Amino acid sequence: MKAMILAAGKGTRVRPLTYDLPKPMIPLLGKPVMAYLVEHLAKYGVTDIMVNVSYLHEKIEEYFGEGDQFGVQIGYSFEGYTKDDGEVVPMPIGSAGGMKKIQEFGGFFDQTTIVLCGDALIDLDLKSALFEHRRKGAMASVVTREVPWDKVSSYGVVVADAAGRITEFQEKPSQEEARSNFISTGIYIFEPEVLDLIPSGVSFDIGSELFPLLVERGLPFYAQRRPFNWLDIGTMSDYWEVLQTVLTGEVAHLDVPGTQIEDGLWVGLNTHIDWNGTTIEGPVYIGSGSRIEAGVHIVGPTWIGHGSHICAGAELVRSVLFEYTRVLADVSLYETIVFKDYSVDRQGEMRHVSEYSSEEWVNARDRRSHRRTQGEPITSKP
Repeated sequence: MKAMILAAGKGTRVRPLTYDLPKPMIPLLGKPVMAYLVEHLAKYGVTDIMVNVSYLHEKIEEYFGEGDQFGVQIGYSFEGYTKDDGEVVPMPIGSAGGMKKIQEFGGFFDQTTIVLCGDALIDLDLKSALFEHRRKGAMASVVTREVPWDKVSSYGVVVADAAGRITEFQEKPSQEEARSNFISTGIYIFEPEVLDLIPSGVSFDIGSELFPLLVERGLPFYAQRRPFNWLDIGTMSDYWEVLQTVLTGEVAHLDVPGTQIEDGLWVGLNTHIDWNGTTIEGPVYIGSGSRIEAGVHIVGPTWIGHGSHICAGAELVRSVLFEYTRVLADVSLYETIVFKDYSVDRQGEMRHVSEYSSEEWVNARDRRSHRRTQGEPITSKP
């Protein structure tokens, strides 16, 4: 079996993270979410992996290279064009269009292929999923998940009969129009014949166009319902919830990095904590080169990226701070994500530095000032 990871989208619902990062590069426990997918594929012996890229493609290509460090072979298909002056212009052509482009270029889809969205964390038993796909004689299979009815409008809804054969696919219907609360997880298994249904040279989407075509033609198209962990980073609020879940240890085989220096507290190298009046309630991770001043109160699950500086009297509650964030003295952050010049609350409301007063802003740009405070070792709690 081969694999393809869909990684060409802009990830607009996960801004501001995707202003500087393609969505598959969003970190979980300090590692891009796509890295977990590649490792999972390698675990099941899937070593030929194609990735369609477009927006900020170089970030993905530079990190993963040709896949040697993962024990796999990774190839890339760029969606866009290059101007005469050398400027590279991204232009995604839809998830199915990206598959067709790859097939016409090099014939990659010559055997059963699993296709994965590059923005979710999974532990799906691929061997069992492939067995069911073949047992049913499917041309295409979709791995589904049951969600609350008030969430269906965010996903592609799958309607299937008792045998699992898909009779209808609704792309992000309203709750009133949805005919099922089983949704597509963005995990598909395709036989090569599926590629013949995708038109050439046009933008074409898997969910809104290819799947309805499979249903319309009455082809063997099946849904799979199987238990597995699926952590989707669809929005900023989803990202916050996913990080809370992994930090609390609810996902097997995902370990907090660093050294555990006391119950619920992990730190990176060269980290300084002034324990005078400081209280830390885990789980909390403090990245390397970070400084925690006296009188700070941290409540987990909280992630503090490397090179950060939390000034005296600040309070962090269930928050996520990206690298080189500086929290000013006596500032309180409650269920907040801080990324460079932006903060986002649990509900997904984003604020820019210009919307804060100078006294309350969490300074993620003042890198030189707090770099000078690094270099002190971890101090023991008195």
